This record gives sequence, C-alpha cells and structure tokens, in this order.
Amino acid sequence: MVKTSSLQVLFQAIHQVKDEADLRSRIIPKIGEHFTAKRWGVYFFDQLPRVDQKLQKSLKIALSIDHNPVLRYLVEHHAPVHESLVASPKAWTLICPRLDHWHVMAGPIVSRGQLIGVLGCTRERSMSAFNAQNLADMSAVCLHLSVWAATVRSQHQSFKSSLLTPRELQIAKLVALGRTNAEIGTELWITENSVKQALKRMFRKLEVSSRAEMVTQLWVKL
Repeated sequence: MVKTSSLQVLFQAIHQVKDEADLRSRIIPKIGEHFTAKRWGVYFFDQLPRVDQKLQKSLKIALSIDHNPVLRYLVEHHAPVHESLVASPKAWTLICPRLDHWHVMAGPIVSRGQLIGVLGCTRERSMSAFNAQNLADMSAVCLHLSVWAATVRSQHQSFKSSLLTPRELQIAKLVALGRTNAEIGTELWITENSVKQALKRMFRKLEVSSRAEMVTQLWVKL
C-alpha cells in the first residue's frame, strides 16, 4: 500500500477549503509546520487595502519590487525563491533586518498569467537555511493554491455579483470605468443623488467601504 506523504495530505486539505478564512486558519499553519518555519503567511494582493493602516504601510514596503528582491524574482519568474538566491547575507540584513526573517522563502500564487498572491515562510538565524528541496515543495504547494484561487475565489466573486440588481451592476461597471456620480447619472438617465443612494446600498450588500474595494470584489481578474 502506497503511503500518503505529508505533501499529499496538504494538497488534499487545500482543495477542501471553502474560503480564505478557513485557508488562513487551518491550512497556512500546516504549511508553516511542513517547512519548519518560524513565521508564515499568505497575501492576496487584492486584499491588502483591507488590512490595518499601520500594517498596510509595512506591507507596501515589503511588497515593493524596488525594495524587495525576493518579490521582484516572484514577479519576473513566477517561481519560488529564497533570499540567498537573490541577495548576499550582508545585503539581505540591510533589506530585512528582522531576526525572525533571517531566512526567507516565498512562492507565487498565479492565475490567468498574473501573480495574484504570495505564500511566505521565514526562519530565524539559528535555524537552517531553506534549500532546494524546500523550493521544490513550495512550488508544488503554490501550484495547488493557484488552482484553489482560480476556482473558489472566482466563485465567491460570482456570488458577490449576484447580490446586486441589474441596475446596480450597471452602476458598478461604470464606476469601474472611472465615471463620476454625475457622469453615471447622465448616462443612465437618473439623478446624481440616485446614484449616491444606490452606491450606499451596494456598499452595504457587498460589505465594502469604498468604490475601489467594490470594484476589486466584483471584477479583479483571478
């Protein structure tokens, strides 16, 4: 009888997850354990506007391809990478001085040819560095996360769209095109105030607080 590997157990668990909250609470910790990581996390780029403002500022720096060579490698290659592949130890300590980020490995979550998220694991200085086998395992895990994102997350967006009436969807599409409330009113033959009231209802239905967040929920291409 063929023994099921820890990776295969992870793959099966990923595809049983129904939403991002479940993914973060149940699966990502298991991935961190698999890689013997000190810290771990998953970031979907369309979710960043919703995080705490202080954390958002830190993430903006950490997720800048000009500042972070690990992310730059992910963007350019869509392949897992650890810090020693893209920077010397001295350079890395200047880029990321945190002691619990002495060793860093990250993998891409990709859909429709675009990098839509990152899976990351870190280790302290006293721990061993990530190696080629870790990169191979990360590649396999990210492949399954990418498939999950392309199915479950897209189904969630379809559900969000179904919450709106045909008229509200018209308004949302015009918002996505950058139209102002006045321009939307003119195009749809309704008053500007009607557009404002409709947007308030739409925000409540979608549980968002801005036009940009609404558009992201409805039409970000996964």
